[in-house]
Amino acid sequence: MPELEGRCLWFAGIGGAGLSGYAVVAKAWGADVSGWDRNETPYLAHVRDAGIPVTVSPQPPQSPASAEVVVSTAYAGLVPGRSRADFLSELVALRPSIVVAGAHGKTTTAAMIAYCLDSLGDDPSFLIGGDVPQLGGNARAGSGWLVVEGDESDGTVFELPADVAVVTNVELDHHATFASAAELEERFQLWVAGLPEGRVVWGRRHGPVDLELGVPGEHNRLNAACALAAVELVGFEREAAARALVGFRGVGRRLEAHGEAGGVRLLDDYAHHPAEVSATIAAARSLAGEERLVILFQPHLYSRTIHLGRELGEALAAADAAVVTEIYAAREEPVAGVSGKLVADRLAETRPGMPIGWAPSLADAASLAASLTRPGGLLVTVGAGNVDAAIPLLREALEA
Repeated sequence: MPELEGRCLWFAGIGGAGLSGYAVVAKAWGADVSGWDRNETPYLAHVRDAGIPVTVSPQPPQSPASAEVVVSTAYAGLVPGRSRADFLSELVALRPSIVVAGAHGKTTTAAMIAYCLDSLGDDPSFLIGGDVPQLGGNARAGSGWLVVEGDESDGTVFELPADVAVVTNVELDHHATFASAAELEERFQLWVAGLPEGRVVWGRRHGPVDLELGVPGEHNRLNAACALAAVELVGFEREAAARALVGFRGVGRRLEAHGEAGGVRLLDDYAHHPAEVSATIAAARSLAGEERLVILFQPHLYSRTIHLGRELGEALAAADAAVVTEIYAAREEPVAGVSGKLVADRLAETRPGMPIGWAPSLADAASLAASLTRPGGLLVTVGAGNVDAAIPLLREALEA
């Protein structure tokens, strides 16, 4: 498949969930690919497995003289080059594409679509912002439909062409990018208005599916409804797709099981918006039953914590006990006077008397969370940063 044959591409930020996948597919489509990132990430294993050379260093090296440079949003301004949105738009235009967008559920929905298409013999390509173990990673170059997760956090999705678009939901999540929910809604409306008529799946029009899925939670029944609608729209029989979908076992960091320690089951989830935290806790509750459910939550972004701190506290109140740790800054600079304690305080106001902890360091938070568990219960790490690094710490504390 020589779509990019003869091109030399260098990716700044190649270890990210997005660019790592773009690099893998670009290599498979004929390009000479290499890249750099500041840190080691789990996604770099897939990049290296594809035969792509990677430099990991504090500062970016000089890119190859003949290379086109593609830059992650995280390194915009540090390295000159094409934006990831611009390059992804090029990839999407090369194949019949299904683009999945929305505030919540887009990673799982895109993975469900790719899994169904793969099960039905389509051999899809896909670019998804999370690992899909049953499909071998977060990206693949196949011969069928291209399934793409489109991100609104930096406006990337609004630059993408699509033969079919899926919008799972629209809710303000990126306060540094959009001034209001109305602005975000307008951007989505303008985007879908430019796509082929009748080729848009809106999540708000679909109720949850009535299937015994392999992933828990009402939110996943809604994701599945969008996935089945998209698969049917591109020409596959709905009942066959539904039979395939019950075999789907999920995406990495979406209520991902990490075994048991000290009689407590450990799970990890990427939820970071109040609606996602609520959905995750509801799904975890269905797994915990009457046993104690403890959440270790790491807020993500200062801007989100400022705007949604109260709502995050209210969402956490549905657990039996919760520990909040420091904000994961990601691409933002710290804001004076703003910390994860804001969420813990709002939680205490929402549910006085609930066992609540606040610990700035992840190690202390893990120790505190472990102390709040009970044998037979669940402990879930929740957040879009590096809170999953607490899993071995929790295991050690629970087995002590």
